[in-house]
Amino acid sequence: MTDLLYSEVEEDLRASVRDLFADQASPAAVLARTESGEPYDLKLWRTLAAELGLAGLLVPEELGGQGASAREVAVVLEEIGRAVVPVPFLGSAVLATSALLACDTGGSTVADLLRRLASGEAIGALAVPLTTWPGAEFPSSVRAEDGSLTGTVTVVADATAADVLIVPATGPEGPGLYAVDASAVTVTEVTPLDLTRRLGEVTLDGAPGRLLAGPDRAAAALERALTAGAGLLASEQLGVAQWCLDETVAYVKQRYQFGRPVGSFQALKHRLADLYLELVSARATARYAADTLATGDEDVPVAVAVAQSTCAGIAVHAAEEAIQLHGGIGMTWEHPAHLYLKRAKSDELALGTPGRHRAALATLVDLPA
Repeated sequence: MTDLLYSEVEEDLRASVRDLFADQASPAAVLARTESGEPYDLKLWRTLAAELGLAGLLVPEELGGQGASAREVAVVLEEIGRAVVPVPFLGSAVLATSALLACDTGGSTVADLLRRLASGEAIGALAVPLTTWPGAEFPSSVRAEDGSLTGTVTVVADATAADVLIVPATGPEGPGLYAVDASAVTVTEVTPLDLTRRLGEVTLDGAPGRLLAGPDRAAAALERALTAGAGLLASEQLGVAQWCLDETVAYVKQRYQFGRPVGSFQALKHRLADLYLELVSARATARYAADTLATGDEDVPVAVAVAQSTCAGIAVHAAEEAIQLHGGIGMTWEHPAHLYLKRAKSDELALGTPGRHRAALATLVDLPA
């Protein structure tokens, strides 16, 4: 039977990450960084990647990683969601790394890239639009010819911070995955809704690419990366929702109106109780998706579709309730609640909308149209 409870190791990992974020990524610090010239906290990223080894959780030990599983990655993403920290974890440690792991890791190019990403020496990004969902057709916006890549990819997550891009491209022989140094392309920052996760438009004009996977496995490697990303993104959405509930409950306990805490009013109690029940469902689905990804269970596509179609909407609802129940202060730029709403809305579109995942789920479980 699947065990969805957190293990002692996972709880220790959570404590370490939460303590680090409390010390170096307070809400005030994150708010200030969104308006600065350095939207990403690369110092914090180096601590996560190099000192704690979290960039290589999915990478086997023989390839320079930690040899952990998707369950541990999910715990880290929960804490990233709770703190909305501006680090390229999703793009590098999840999407790019998952794509590389689905290639032939016995090859020197793939193995070297995995080692660099796992150690934090380099930051990776998967060059597909962030809205791309599992099951989507292989991208055709980039063409490969004699090892040179030409084309444009829009709204790529973490592209502005990346040192190396994993680029799906189509050539005369069919689809392929290529590694391209960021210095060989032009990355133009796109104005994002979520100020804590930057997006970039990647333009390739004859950029040299190193082949990672040919027509025999490129499409499967990309599908694996998108599936892992969508399944683990549910844990980030869970973290967003958890922060919103915790902060709102704390606020309504100390905010007085008519001589009593506003949290004592029955209408607000009911709204928060409903949100708590939604959060329980989100945690169950996110944990199950992470567990199936960790064990390679055949139920992965179903678990991922259920998790995304459940957690995306709950995160948005939790953020909306947080802003509304905080009253006037919740509407201000100085309060971090708007960062959580923007992260929740951005995540709702990322790697497939809830509607796309519900449509996929209907097919997977053979529901009639």
